Amino acid sequence: MPFVKYGGLRFLDAAHVKDVLAVLRWAENPRDRVAGLRVLKLLPGVGHQTAVRPLDCVVARADVAGGLQDQPPPSRGQAAWGRFLALMTALRCATAIWPRDISLVVAWYAVHLGRLYDDAPARQADLDQLTQIAAVHPSRRQFLTELTLDPPAAISGESGAPARDEDYLTLSTIHSAKGQEWRAVYLLNAVDGCLPSDMATGRQDEIEEERRLLYVAMTRARDHLQIVVPQRFFVTHQAARGDRHVYAGRTRFIPESLLGLFDVVAWPPAPVADAPPDPGTGAVVAGMRARIRSLLERGGA
Repeated sequence: MPFVKYGGLRFLDAAHVKDVLAVLRWAENPRDRVAGLRVLKLLPGVGHQTAVRPLDCVVARADVAGGLQDQPPPSRGQAAWGRFLALMTALRCATAIWPRDISLVVAWYAVHLGRLYDDAPARQADLDQLTQIAAVHPSRRQFLTELTLDPPAAISGESGAPARDEDYLTLSTIHSAKGQEWRAVYLLNAVDGCLPSDMATGRQDEIEEERRLLYVAMTRARDHLQIVVPQRFFVTHQAARGDRHVYAGRTRFIPESLLGLFDVVAWPPAPVADAPPDPGTGAVVAGMRARIRSLLERGGA
């Protein structure tokens, strides 16, 4: 069955996406030396050794804009250094507005994109997609956090010939589904332990965040929504045909009082009545048993 998967690491593996995110991460956390070193090396005339001194100053002061303003600009690329200082000042000011921040970074980076990469138009499309993903998050910090926990997948490059199967299934995590909409959505594992996750029930605010995720998942459906509540989960590390399992309870976010709002359907449907036994079955089994016993006795002799 052809499918497309949202949620993976391929998107964040792209160097141009890492560059833009490094700028945002350094603006959010001036002590992030990894992000700061990557950002400084994007500037013309700044290498690894040249970046160490301003980086140390920024980390010591915990202020990107203030720490960089005290440093002399590189001999090559003074104009680029000035534009970079203006960008970091805008990102660190108290009146910074999200998601305008990422638009400022992408606009600044567009100047360097053509200098650093040959396929700049294709990479710019990825940055446009990153901007769209950022728009559905309420803040820069939450965007960076959720992108790290559940990064989306995308591929840079030109589109090729259409596939043979134009109809396909879309697999997506809830985090990556933000901002998306599909005609029909099947939400899997709507049980306690998955929604909410058993790793996110320590505090009430964590449970409320899990409730919000369920709301996000349910509202991705335009025409048809099916919430799947598995009855049992099979235990791992058992024989191939083992039947050890545990029962699962419906998510606490859909209590009994709300079931009237749903069409409750069981699958497979329960049989209306047990099928009558075949009268010839007993005779066949008895005949096979006698034949096997005969073969065993003959082999023992």
